[in-house]
Amino acid sequence: MRLAEELGLELVEVNPRAAPPVCKIMDFGKFKYETSKKEKSSRRHQSTIVLKEIKLRPKTDKHDLDFKVKHIRDFLSEGNKCKLVIVFRGREIVHPETGQAMLDRVVKTVADIAMVEQRPMMEGRRMVMIIGPRVGVIRPNPVASGGGTAKPPGASAAPGASAAPGASAAPGASSGGGAAGGSSSPPAPAAAAKSG
Repeated sequence: MRLAEELGLELVEVNPRAAPPVCKIMDFGKFKYETSKKEKSSRRHQSTIVLKEIKLRPKTDKHDLDFKVKHIRDFLSEGNKCKLVIVFRGREIVHPETGQAMLDRVVKTVADIAMVEQRPMMEGRRMVMIIGPRVGVIRPNPVASGGGTAKPPGASAAPGASAAPGASAAPGASSGGGAAGGSSSPPAPAAAAKSG
């Protein structure tokens, strides 16, 4: 204790359950600050998995099914799970195999990026199945994909932007006659104002 006071630090009990309690001399305020920063950064880099629900009917048409499968692929590529629900109405409940066939068809179409986490089971008038992304599927990084798409237009815009000011000044003055004549008349009064 005296050594910690001489150094201007605190004696902190690190492990009270050890046979002799383990203590450490440290700046406790700095220790708490660094611990809270580590917790915040670990929470920031955590990814949350969301369970998205897609409702289908036993008689869902091909186009509607393709549309829903597209959404399922989007959800799975984001790293989310999908809860596939077949809703039975009226006497459709008598033939649950039609709902099972619909779920099998969906699973076959997304088998390259998805795996079944919960087999189909009946919950009242609904048949429920949960699928999740495959372990080998890589989640896209929104920053990297946004930067990749923004770069080519920025690269093409930069030469165009550097050529556009030069093009409006030099070609506008040299080709005062054609279609650029209407656009060259506003710079002419500006040039007259500069000289006058």
